[in-house]
Amino acid sequence: MNLVKWDPVRELEEMSERLNRLFGRSLGGRQNGKEMLTVADWSPDVDITETDAEYVIHAELPGLKKDDVKITLQDGVLTLQGERKYEKEEKGRRYHRVERSYGRFMRSFTMPDSIDESKVSAEFKDGVLQIHVPKSEKAKPKAIEVKVA
Repeated sequence: MNLVKWDPVRELEEMSERLNRLFGRSLGGRQNGKEMLTVADWSPDVDITETDAEYVIHAELPGLKKDDVKITLQDGVLTLQGERKYEKEEKGRRYHRVERSYGRFMRSFTMPDSIDESKVSAEFKDGVLQIHVPKSEKAKPKAIEVKVA
């Protein structure tokens, strides 16, 4: 049996994130050093990973095209935004359930100072947006050889 330390602050943060997703709100970028609250219709799920060379952000955007998504990096904040348009209703078709989210979205991430903004790249394939944010050369770990005297 594994014991897990209870962290009430983490629990509150997770609950806040779930409520924000439920009500379609996400924290947007920063303005004058303060977080702005941006109302969005939905929010894509993301995974952020790190290697020695870069940060990689995977965003799930099924049903969107490359032109439906805009990526900006300004003042150390990476922002994804776009819109998933609702399909036209057709005469003679009745909807019994609509669970997919439509409308505008925006996600912002504060990036560390150790990134190389000039080399950020993105690719979009099979509904997944992958953003590569390389670390600057000074941020990459270096092996130091220890000499024995």
